[in-house]
Amino acid sequence: MCGIAGAWAPRAEDAGVLHALGAAMGTAIAHRGPDDAGTWADADAGLVLSHRRLSILDLSPLGHQPMASADGRWQLAYNGEVYNHAALRAELEGLGHGFRGHSDTEVLLAAIAEWGVDAALARTNGMFAFAAWDVHARELWLARDRVGKKPLYYGWCADGSFVFGSELAALRAHPALSAEVDPDALALLLRFDYIPAPHAILRGVHKLCAGRLLRIDASRVAAGAAGHDPAGDQQIWWNARERQEAAIAEGFAGDEAAALDALDALLRDATALRMEADVPLGAFLSGGTDSSLVTALMQAQSPHPVRSFSIGFDNAVHDESAHAAAVARHLGTAHTGLHVDGRAALDLVPWMPKIYDEPFADSSQLPTTLLCQLTRRHVTVALSGDGGDELFFGYGRYARALRNRSLAARMPAPLRALLARDHGEGARLGGVAALRGALAERSIQDVARGRVQRWRHPEAVVTGAHRLATAYDDPAALPRNGGDADALMALDFACYLPEDVLAKVDRASMAASLEARAPLLDWRVAEFAWSLPLAMKWRDGRLKHLPRRLLERYLPTALVERPKSGFGAPVGDWLRGPLRDWGEAQLDPRRLREEGHFDPAPIRALWQAFQAGERKWHTHLWGVLMFQAWREALHEGTPHSERTP
Repeated sequence: MCGIAGAWAPRAEDAGVLHALGAAMGTAIAHRGPDDAGTWADADAGLVLSHRRLSILDLSPLGHQPMASADGRWQLAYNGEVYNHAALRAELEGLGHGFRGHSDTEVLLAAIAEWGVDAALARTNGMFAFAAWDVHARELWLARDRVGKKPLYYGWCADGSFVFGSELAALRAHPALSAEVDPDALALLLRFDYIPAPHAILRGVHKLCAGRLLRIDASRVAAGAAGHDPAGDQQIWWNARERQEAAIAEGFAGDEAAALDALDALLRDATALRMEADVPLGAFLSGGTDSSLVTALMQAQSPHPVRSFSIGFDNAVHDESAHAAAVARHLGTAHTGLHVDGRAALDLVPWMPKIYDEPFADSSQLPTTLLCQLTRRHVTVALSGDGGDELFFGYGRYARALRNRSLAARMPAPLRALLARDHGEGARLGGVAALRGALAERSIQDVARGRVQRWRHPEAVVTGAHRLATAYDDPAALPRNGGDADALMALDFACYLPEDVLAKVDRASMAASLEARAPLLDWRVAEFAWSLPLAMKWRDGRLKHLPRRLLERYLPTALVERPKSGFGAPVGDWLRGPLRDWGEAQLDPRRLREEGHFDPAPIRALWQAFQAGERKWHTHLWGVLMFQAWREALHEGTPHSERTP
């Protein structure tokens, strides 16, 4: 795992100036790659590529980046892993390619040289974001993996330069980049707790979407940001909706026993591919279905005890450590559990804006960061169970949404209209209110959005904001031949999974210089999951039915059948207790008014209502607080490498 960055000026530049710029951009994300650093420049074109390396495969200098293809045509700065690199290497050797080392970077370069960027991507199985420079054509290609496990930001500077990088910090290292906040993106943060691609918190900066390519040539750089459409400029190289439609249409031909065997074989192979590393490797083990299944499959294929890691808390609501330890004992892993009091997570709060780089308000960022810090003390790579919920119907909100929707459809229209009246921001909270929300929701996208949003009308709170559409608003994001359950999972796969779940793990792990890999998000597993009927995912109230049945091959039923538990933090208790003064300072009306990003009145009203014990308004307030803390950190201007806790 690594960090990449670069800049392309619309004119020739001095080579020394370019290398210095590239080095500065790389240093800003040095935590992503502490083992090596490199820059490569094309002075005549005005382009520089920068790379920070976390050495995982081929620890020798032969893995140094940016790397040139054997024919000299391509230069590559690459963040990620191509898990099927051995098979690709054998195919390329058969076509006459030779290799100096054994890194997957060299294989990816040879694949691009042989087949071109699009066709090479189609042959990969991996997680990545990369920048490939075609020396001959003077074209820059940016790519992000199918699911969006690795991030890539890009944008234009005031001097006309095109910039890109794994994190915003790399872009901000360019002296001509504006740090002006985009109010529309800020409204998205309040709506979802994160900012979905292609949007980003800074005006003129965007994210590359999952499964997308961006090709930039000299004429495009010369034109600058004029006429730029962040979504329209991105080319689709893997279309999740089309693949889901094809899987649904084909369906799974066998019975449940055959599906279990097929899932077992697929996950074993996906896990085995992700166990290859030239450095120590382990697993995140929360004790839930997905992490337990991945750990079990690792141990089943390892001649030695697998290293597993969990975090426990003194707050029993958020403590699964005892169950994780029981799973580890049964599987025979070498388990390390860290038990911490609330203070350990609380102490991390001021560091969140600096670790996450872009405002981010999913409170599970805190325990995730602690887990990554613990794991990195022992290993350099860790496998996770991410993706199981979105693929195998794992969220209770899916089941509740379908039940409420079914109930609403049977109600007389006048009663439905009466109960569906909007009762303000709090209408989404509580059982009766959830049903009221379901009655007001006309489409399945309304249903999905209602289950994941915080502020329903953040544009009324953020100064100058307009509503931006996301996958939850776009009918083109839905499989046209699926049911409501397929739609709910597809929308989360397109938006919540890459931009919340995977972004959270990427930032937390890379801040600790740890690589996280997700076998359940192998594209073959995703397409298999999409082919299954709902009855194999949700049966008799049992979420993730098939993965749970598969886990029973490795664990006793008593360790499998347990309620799903979250991985959050007691933010509400903190904001009424040890963080109250901090929150009060962040939300001071005069400060909010002077900074100009928010209308202070509704935010103060919510804060006062929350402090008075009304509702769980911390879910709304945390997004505002995380932005305020991020803005404070941004104006401090401290380099990330000097800010680690």
